[in-house]
Amino acid sequence: MTKKTVLNNAHRELGARMVDFGGWDMPVNYGSQIDEHHDVRKSVGMFDVSHMTVVDVGGAKAKAYLQHLLANDVAKLTRQGKALYSCMLNGEAGIIDDLIVYFLDEKNYRLVVNASTRDKDIAWLEKQAENFDVEINERPTLAMIAVQGPKARQKVCPLLPERLGLAAAEINPFSACWHGEWFVGRTGYTGEDGFEIMLPEDRAEGFWKQLLEVGVKPCGLGARDTLRLEAGMNLYGQDMDETKNPLESGLAWTVAWQPAERDFVGRAALEKIKENASSDKFVGLLLEEKGVLRGHQEVVLDDGSRGEITSGGYSPSMERSIALARVPASIGETCKIDIRGKLKNATVVKPCFVRQGAVQIKI
Repeated sequence: MTKKTVLNNAHRELGARMVDFGGWDMPVNYGSQIDEHHDVRKSVGMFDVSHMTVVDVGGAKAKAYLQHLLANDVAKLTRQGKALYSCMLNGEAGIIDDLIVYFLDEKNYRLVVNASTRDKDIAWLEKQAENFDVEINERPTLAMIAVQGPKARQKVCPLLPERLGLAAAEINPFSACWHGEWFVGRTGYTGEDGFEIMLPEDRAEGFWKQLLEVGVKPCGLGARDTLRLEAGMNLYGQDMDETKNPLESGLAWTVAWQPAERDFVGRAALEKIKENASSDKFVGLLLEEKGVLRGHQEVVLDDGSRGEITSGGYSPSMERSIALARVPASIGETCKIDIRGKLKNATVVKPCFVRQGAVQIKI
């Protein structure tokens, strides 16, 4: 049965085009995906991300548990509210999911994991908790709204309850503050400044409408995907999954190898992979001819070896076709893409195309 967020009726009232997304009835756009994309890059837009899974981890061994569970090290989190991005690996170093973990205090952390992986994530979290004194508490009664764009702080902070708006205006990127059940993280998935706001479900529709009244544009999954692709952020299920490890998914920077004695799940397998120097590399691609880059298209290198586009599409900010791809490490500055049997020229770039409203590569 298709699931609905608490904002489902609000999306329909706004005329959203709804689609099935991993079992959830979600808005893909409210008329123009391109306009929504530009709203976020130039001003401010908001997304209903209430389908994502919020999980609180508490207990005397919460820190030790997360140090065992995650490839990145929560010991880096020494300031209350600080956030960390990490992969959660299986024993073979395949990526079960990617997530953000917030440090609430020494015995309490908050995780935000993907919607489509919810069931296997919860099962894995509970299985790994068997040898630790911790409680795993999913929070399905919290809604979540992401407000992104250069005007996000200006629009959001005055609407937050109590003194939370003052606190939110001061927090650093990748940090959070909270008051009661309201939790505000200065994080996002678009390459722009902004917030991800968790709040009680019964307050979500009212807050959504307040944001509309001050000019925050509603945006759907379509714009969210073009924004994240431009920002060079991986999408679970396309750019990474359980058959791929962080080193071949452009996520080596998220693996904390030190201290050497920290034995996180997947470490031994990942060390072997690292020693064998995997030949795969994760890159960005810019198409130099007409056409659209899509996932699973073949990347053809000058030496004849081949790689694969993991996710691709049209960049509204650059008006060009771009992609993320997993390719042999021998790739040079250019390559060709097999688009329906025709080889088209592409330039190899760093996998970050647009951030903070500015194009990051030479076009």
